[in-house]
Amino acid sequence: MTQADWQTVLAEAVTDPQELCRRLQLPTATAEQARRGAEGFGVLVPHPYLTRIKPGDPDDPLLRQVLPTEDEQKPAPGFTVDPLCEASATTAPGLLSKYAGRSLIVTTGRCGVHCRFCFRRHGIHPTGEAEIRLAEEAIRHIAADSTVREVILSGGDPLTVDDRRLGDLAERIGAVDHVTRLRIHTRLPVLVPQRVTGDLMGWIRRSRLQVIVVLHLNHPAEIDDSVARAFSRLADAGIPMLSQSVLLRGVNDDFEVLARLFERLVDLRVMPYYLHQLDRVAGAAHFEVPEQTGIDLVCQLRRRLPGYAVPRYVRDIPGNRNKQPLI
Repeated sequence: MTQADWQTVLAEAVTDPQELCRRLQLPTATAEQARRGAEGFGVLVPHPYLTRIKPGDPDDPLLRQVLPTEDEQKPAPGFTVDPLCEASATTAPGLLSKYAGRSLIVTTGRCGVHCRFCFRRHGIHPTGEAEIRLAEEAIRHIAADSTVREVILSGGDPLTVDDRRLGDLAERIGAVDHVTRLRIHTRLPVLVPQRVTGDLMGWIRRSRLQVIVVLHLNHPAEIDDSVARAFSRLADAGIPMLSQSVLLRGVNDDFEVLARLFERLVDLRVMPYYLHQLDRVAGAAHFEVPEQTGIDLVCQLRRRLPGYAVPRYVRDIPGNRNKQPLI
C-alpha cells in the first residue's frame, strides 16, 4: 500500500460516536451515552480496526477501548489531567527527559485512534508545521546533552507522520554522534497494518541508528491476519519489535486473554516488554484494575509461559528515574 493509501484510511476514520454505534449495530441509548461521554475527547476509530469489533456486543474488548461512556465525565479521586506530571519533565517544548540517557520527542499530536484510557488525552500537542519547529528545537537540546544515547519518538503516534518527514527526522537525530538508538512507540501497525510500507522500512534500514519499534496492543483479537503480516514484514526486515500493553478492566484483566496475547506476540517475533498499570488520567477511572489483581495475573503467567513471554508489570510514578516494577 502506498503512503497515500494509508493516509486515506486515517482520513476516513469514524469520528462521530453515534455513527460508530450505528455501524456496530448498538442500541440508540448506547449511542446517546457515547455522545455525552465523548465531550472533551472525541472519537477516532479507523476502519481496519473497526472491522475486528463484534457487531451488537457492547462488551467487546476492542470496542471498550474506543467507545466513550458517561463514566468518563465522572470525577474520581486521584485521577488528574496530567497523571505523570509530564509538564515538570519537559526540558524543551515537545521534549521530555525523564530517564537517564533517554529523551522523548512528542513527534506529533495526531493519533490513529483515540484510546479512552490514554494518559495524554487532555494534552494539547501541535500538528503540522509546528511539529517540525518543535522537533528541530528538541534535536538541538539533545545534541547539547552528551549523556543522551537513545531518542524515543512518541506522540500522538509518530507513524501518523509521512515517511519523508520521518526519514528526515531520523537523519537529523542520527547526525548527533552520541545518540545510538531510536525507539518508535506506535499503535499504527495494529490499527492500520497497511502503514507498514516499503518506504517506512526503507528509511529505518538506511538509518545509522539501531531502530526499535515498540507496539501498543492490549488484546489478542487486535491481531488479525493483516496485522500478523505487517509484523512479519518488520521482522523480516530485521527490525526488533517489543510490545507494551495496559492492564484494563473489562478488556484484558483475565489470565487466558493475557496468555493468548503474549504467546501470539512471541510467535510473531514481538517480545512482550511492559504490562502497564493504568496511568490515573481523569476520565479513565472505570478502566483501573487493582494492583494485587495484576500481580496475581503475572504470577499465573509465569507459571504458564516461558520467561521471555512474560512482560514486566510496572507503574509509571511521576518523578521516578525509572518505571516501578510491581512484582
